[in-house]
Amino acid sequence: MNCVIFGAGKIARGFIGHLLYLQNIPFVFVERADALCDLINERGQYTVNILGAPEKNCVVRGARALKFSEEDEIVSAIANADAVFNAVGGKNLEQIIPFYVRGIEQRAKNGGGDINFITCENWKQPADILRRGIEAAISDDVKAFLQEHVGITEAVIMRSAIEADKELLASDPLIVNVQDFWELPIDASRVKGELPPLPEIRAIHEFTGFLERKFYTYNAANGTVSFLGAMLGYEKIADAAHDEWILSILDGVYMETAQALSKKHDFPLDEQLAFTLTSKRKLQDYTIVDFIERNARDPMRKLGPDDRLVGSARLAYSYGILPENLCTAIAAAIFYYNENDEFARQLKDLRTQKGVKYVIKNVCKLDPDGELGCLILVKIDMLKAEGKLHE
Repeated sequence: MNCVIFGAGKIARGFIGHLLYLQNIPFVFVERADALCDLINERGQYTVNILGAPEKNCVVRGARALKFSEEDEIVSAIANADAVFNAVGGKNLEQIIPFYVRGIEQRAKNGGGDINFITCENWKQPADILRRGIEAAISDDVKAFLQEHVGITEAVIMRSAIEADKELLASDPLIVNVQDFWELPIDASRVKGELPPLPEIRAIHEFTGFLERKFYTYNAANGTVSFLGAMLGYEKIADAAHDEWILSILDGVYMETAQALSKKHDFPLDEQLAFTLTSKRKLQDYTIVDFIERNARDPMRKLGPDDRLVGSARLAYSYGILPENLCTAIAAAIFYYNENDEFARQLKDLRTQKGVKYVIKNVCKLDPDGELGCLILVKIDMLKAEGKLHE
C-alpha cells in the first residue's frame, strides 16, 4: 500500500503523514509551495512533537514531496496509489481537481482497482466540491470507472497542529507541535474497497450528523474564544478560555448549539452537552500553546453565513433557540482587527466606510433589520457600553 498527500502543511505533516509513517505506509506529499517542497526533499525528515506527551514524539523519516510543476509524476503517483489525502485548505480545492482527474484517468487506463480520495479540510462539504469538479471534467469513457471504483469521502480533523516556536524551528524548520489526539473519523458510506490500515481510523456511516456535531460544537467554540479573547487582549487560546466572562459566554454557546443539534439529529441533549466538554477541555489545555491570532485569522470567511458563528446562530434560530451568546461572539468578530491580516483589514474598511449593517448584510448574509441582525446590533451596543468593545 502507498498513499499521496496533497498539501504539506501542519495537518498534512503532523497528522496524516505521521499516522501513515507509524504504520510503515509509504507516501509522498504534493505541495504548491516550491520552497517547502525543496525543504522536505533536502532534509528528508521532520519531527512531530506530541504536546503534553513527549514520550510519543516521533521523527518521520524518508519524507519527500512533489511540486505542482511535476505534473506527470503527480499523475503517476495518484494512478498507483491506494488512497489520496488532501489537506490544502478549502479555498484551494479547485486547484487540485485537474490532478485528480488525470490521475483517475491514468488509473482507469492502467486497469487499476479501487481508490479513495479523503478530504481532511476544515470546510463545508469538501468531498462534494471535489466530486462535482471531477465529474464535470472527467472524460466520458472513464465515468463508469469513476462511479464504480473511486471513493471521494471526507474525514474530520480533530487534532490541533501548531507551528513550533522559533528555537525549535531553527533546529528543524519542518517540526510540528500537535495535540495528543489520534482518532480520524471518516465517512464510510462513500468509501470504495478498503481504507489504509490505520488503527486510528473510525469509520462512520451516519456521517452528516457527526460532521455537523463537530463543526457547530468545536468550531463555534473556537470562534467564540478567539474573537472574545482578541477583544479582551489575550494572546493565547488557553488563557482566554479560562477567563470567567468568556467562559460564561462560551457555556451559553455550548447550550445553544447543543439544543439545536439535539433537535436536528435526535441526539440526547445530555449526550451532546457531554460532547461539549471535550471541546472545552481542548480549549483550556495549557499544553496546547495555540495563539488567538492564528485562530481568528480571516474573519471575513469565519463570519460567513454557513461558518462557525453565523452558521451556528442560524441553526439555533431555525429550531426556535434565540442565540444570545453566539450573537455576542459575532459582535466581537465583526470588530476583530489585526493589521497583519489582510482580511481583518478588509473587514475594518467595510465596517468603517459602509457601516456595521452593511457587514451583517453582505458578509454574514443576514437581514440587519431581522431578529438575528438586530440581536447582533444589540450585542455590539452592550459590549461597547461595558467598555469591552472599541472602534
